[in-house]
Amino acid sequence: MEFKTPLILVLIPILLLFLVWERRRRQGAAFVFPSAGLLDGLQKTWRSRLEPLPFILRCLTLVLVVIALAGPRKPVENSRVVTEGVNIVLLLDTSTSMAAEDFTINGKRQNRLAVVKKVVSDFIAKRKDDRVGLVAFAARPYTVCPLTTDHVWLETQMDRIRFGLMEDGTAIGSAIASGANRLRNAEGKSKVMILLTDGINNAGKIEPLAAAKAAQSYGIRIYTIGAGTRGEAPYPVADMFGRTIYQNIKIEIDEDILRKIADTTGGQYFRATDTDSLEGIYDQIDRLEKTRIEETGYRQYTELFDRALVAALVLLVAEVLIGRTVLLRIP
Repeated sequence: MEFKTPLILVLIPILLLFLVWERRRRQGAAFVFPSAGLLDGLQKTWRSRLEPLPFILRCLTLVLVVIALAGPRKPVENSRVVTEGVNIVLLLDTSTSMAAEDFTINGKRQNRLAVVKKVVSDFIAKRKDDRVGLVAFAARPYTVCPLTTDHVWLETQMDRIRFGLMEDGTAIGSAIASGANRLRNAEGKSKVMILLTDGINNAGKIEPLAAAKAAQSYGIRIYTIGAGTRGEAPYPVADMFGRTIYQNIKIEIDEDILRKIADTTGGQYFRATDTDSLEGIYDQIDRLEKTRIEETGYRQYTELFDRALVAALVLLVAEVLIGRTVLLRIP
């Protein structure tokens, strides 16, 4: 058995000492005799011997109430927590080139960023016990969410990512450095970064390979993903009347540097040319990064506070009945 809030148990000795002090303060003889010798030879009756019983019952009632407040519970053995023990930082390119609409969702054309956010959301949902962080980058990196197991909050922050939140560009090296900074002191043996970009490094002061070598020194493995169809992709622009039209733009992804980043850190490089291949890549990474570690902990508990309260109620009723009947004091 364990307690949800064990610190509350500290109240037990404090309250018991207070009750004892209060009892002694109020205790006194009901009748005054001129000499204690007049009581010599009198034998104690069973009522006099049981006189402390209501006080004892009151103390036990108080102890049980405090125990109930501390939240006693018993772990369910078949609900032992088994965690994956992986720290993951997602590096997501949010430059304006990610607005190209060469991916689809449910058969409907969508821009790359929208599709990536959906696929990443599905990936996060599979990593329930992992600590996941998110860094968005364009011309500079921005930590959207530090490492956390609160995946609901993580996805809420990810939904807020939009184009134009930072200066346009693609700072791959700076993004890797930012992710490495988040992971270097993270607890756990497995540290992973998943870098997704659709361009080439053209911003930032840190070279991608230099950043990758630094990450490798911290034991971080980097998986890199080049996102975008091969050839040209439709890109939305506004015409002179403010209407959205599409222009085909050439896809330029520095696959060579992405492959070297992955090789340097012991990861892999992938190319996603459509939504299905992107989903398959994240599924493959999910299978690769499984480090099962059994921890001492449980998901489910049998709560016992109600039993303590029932016992306290029984003792309270017993105290009232005994104190008002067989052990009634007059005066």
